[in-house]
Amino acid sequence: MKFNSLIPELTVSDIDRTRDFYVNILQFKVEYERVEDKFVFLSYEGNQMMFEQENGCWSVGPLAYPYGRGINFEMTVSDVESLYKRVLDFGIRPFRDMKVSRYKSGNTTIVQKEFLIQDPDGYLLRFTD
Repeated sequence: MKFNSLIPELTVSDIDRTRDFYVNILQFKVEYERVEDKFVFLSYEGNQMMFEQENGCWSVGPLAYPYGRGINFEMTVSDVESLYKRVLDFGIRPFRDMKVSRYKSGNTTIVQKEFLIQDPDGYLLRFTD
């Protein structure tokens, strides 16, 4: 497996709940895990994320829900519409419903279909096409 040059590692309150959400609902793949450390490395179509249950080793201050305030993780996926339907089918209320967004980048405009949800700890996930 090739590791991305940037892989976020998120502190979570309950590794089993996080693993279940990402694997069973969003269909991420477990690349490896260290059960004894309450750690899991997950991927989805080239997107890579690490999760570790809160243990005090990496904390720079107290965590409170929603975790990750001020950040969202944008992930490009091959079929954003199917993923959106899956999320809705599991009864997850989107943070932002599916819509087409336009973003200026220099002299061009990037057009992408996207939706946002929060994971069990409140981290904001943005899925795009």
